[in-house]
Amino acid sequence: MTMFYRFARAVCYGYFKLLYRLTVIGLEHIPTTGGVLLCSNHISTLDPPIIGVPIKREVHFMAKAELFNIPVLGWLIKKLNAFPVKRGGVSKETIKLSIKLLREGKVMGIFPEGTRGNNTGMGKKGAAMFAVKSGAAVIPVAIIGNYKPFRKMTVIYGPAVDMTPFESGTNEDLEKATEKIMMEIRNLIQTHSASA
Repeated sequence: MTMFYRFARAVCYGYFKLLYRLTVIGLEHIPTTGGVLLCSNHISTLDPPIIGVPIKREVHFMAKAELFNIPVLGWLIKKLNAFPVKRGGVSKETIKLSIKLLREGKVMGIFPEGTRGNNTGMGKKGAAMFAVKSGAAVIPVAIIGNYKPFRKMTVIYGPAVDMTPFESGTNEDLEKATEKIMMEIRNLIQTHSASA
């Protein structure tokens, strides 16, 4: 972990603890080595840091390409391991980079729903494809709360999803794998919502 990342992580963690009374559950499910794909529900632009900072490993995220053109912000998110995605979908280069990062044993965060507030519970197949092609551990993540100041936010990391039934990588298997990942995220939300 770079010194800059370590510093930014500490600042963000303190911010989330103070302002959102952040509670973190299930960190023991995050492997300490090897490729890890964090698959989370998506409710806010603050989701990447809130699921990334509790983990004692650097986390990589995709971010809209236009964010990299904003002075200071573009530099900051690049330093924090974000990489650009152009409007209109994920390019072949982005797919290759994502799989490469995971094969190199890095941690990557992704939101299978795609856009924020997609309450359909339907996921896109990208996460499943990255996992199958890289062999990374898939960790379902649930974010519970509404980011209102001094209201509790909870982040739950669940046990790894068994991806072995979907290793063929066929379209049908990727759809089933996506359904399985989304079901595990929903289960975490339902199980912990009452106590959050």
